[in-house]
Amino acid sequence: MEAVTATRTDEWCYQTDQLLPELASTLWDVETTDLNDAITPALRRVGQAIGVDRAVLVEYASEGDAINTYHWSDESLEIDPSAYGEGLATCWWDGLRPDRTAFVLERIPADVPARALTPDAFDQLRRLSLRSAVVLRARVGGELTCALSLEAVRDYHLWPAPLVDRLQLLAGIFAGSLHRRHQDLMLRQTRNDLARLMAQLEHEKEPFEKRDTALPEFEEIIGKSESLITALARLQEVAPTSSSVLLLGETGTGKELFARAIHDRSPRRSNPLIIVNCAALPPTLIESELFGHTRGAFTGAVGTRQGRFELAHHGTLFLDEIGDLPLELQTKLLRVLQEGAFERLGSSTTQKVDVRIIAATHRELAKAVAEGTFREDLYYRLSVFPIQLPTLRDRREDIPDLVWFIIHKRQRAMHRWIKRIPQSVMDVLQQYSWPGNVRELENVLERALIHSTGDTLRLLDERLEHTPAKSPDDTTLMTIERAHIEDVLRACRWRINGPGNAAERLGLHPNTLRFRMKKLGIVRDSSSARVQVAGA
Repeated sequence: MEAVTATRTDEWCYQTDQLLPELASTLWDVETTDLNDAITPALRRVGQAIGVDRAVLVEYASEGDAINTYHWSDESLEIDPSAYGEGLATCWWDGLRPDRTAFVLERIPADVPARALTPDAFDQLRRLSLRSAVVLRARVGGELTCALSLEAVRDYHLWPAPLVDRLQLLAGIFAGSLHRRHQDLMLRQTRNDLARLMAQLEHEKEPFEKRDTALPEFEEIIGKSESLITALARLQEVAPTSSSVLLLGETGTGKELFARAIHDRSPRRSNPLIIVNCAALPPTLIESELFGHTRGAFTGAVGTRQGRFELAHHGTLFLDEIGDLPLELQTKLLRVLQEGAFERLGSSTTQKVDVRIIAATHRELAKAVAEGTFREDLYYRLSVFPIQLPTLRDRREDIPDLVWFIIHKRQRAMHRWIKRIPQSVMDVLQQYSWPGNVRELENVLERALIHSTGDTLRLLDERLEHTPAKSPDDTTLMTIERAHIEDVLRACRWRINGPGNAAERLGLHPNTLRFRMKKLGIVRDSSSARVQVAGA
């Protein structure tokens, strides 16, 4: 009997010795992506070499959790691997915690420790139909990598120490292959992460090539959005003509840029473009600024002066914020548009000019016409060819190009050199509503440039927030009173004293009107501030 046992042991050891270099070479040469397909044939070779009925390999994650299970069983057993689970590899190991890496059971259930034969374990043994088994755990770098379970079902199997030692080497070969695959997967993941980060960095960096604008011939009008291209297409249609143009849009949308673009593409481009901000001039000076004055026309007029219309002769006059032009000047402007004629302030001599008018406003002129604060005939004369300029929130896809353009234009004077904009910063800029449009974006970026001392743009405020002013309830008595006083003041050119003044029309003493204005917070608009009205 001992001779037979020795013969079997020698045979198993010999078969295992032959198998060790073969499996090591096979599993090492196979691509890590194809390792799954190579493990089951390798388990079959091991099982057949030592005469067992079943072989199970369990792969563990670094946390010690089983993540993959591979099965082989003799075809004559007709075992469904999917119903087998992890077998003895995890059956009692955690509860018994043997000192050695090999757990040997030559006779089951006799060799199973009594403390492990719980009802659940006994039921599992009965379901597995085991006679003998050996479970070998393998570690790489101190981390549990896999467990190899070799099981006999039809007869008992001997597990002599020389054989167990060789089987432990086999388990180590499986562990090395699984570890190599794990390292390869980590390397691939690291490379993918690196490629993603590099792509993100490239996206955040300032492009070497000049970014394209919506249309190549527009240098400072940046963007490729559909709404901007539509507005630029209308600009190109009207630019070669001499027709009046009305630019409509919110404050900060770039109306002056559009006016310059129209002039530069018109037959008048060799002559001057004169710009007048109607909201920035006091009402008493607007007429003189537009039409000029003679010596002695008013106090302080020490000499004759040309107005903006004369300066723009054969050129273009851009009237910004035309909605703020006083009513009496609207009449004179209408005459110039219709007849090309005007008189200087203090003179009866008629001057002839050839001027193209481009007007702009952020106000609703149609509403102003209905309210009587803007002449209807002037409105139709100006709006021969209206162009609606899109807001920045309506063309958010243009913001990245605009941001880089503004940074490139301003950073040199501020001694900054920005090379990248984090995606998180760009997301904040694209998600903000921008009530002040491009002008507000320029201010935010200037603050950011001051705040950014390195090569990466940093916002001074990470969260851009805009809280719109609360709309007053237009049904309250105070709101109705305020609106009525403002309408009368505008109609009277904000005169509180003198003939045709607002106080007289309202049936109030001038001092009473001033008190009501102060109480209601009525002030007069200006381009730089809101200045309280003190009198005529």
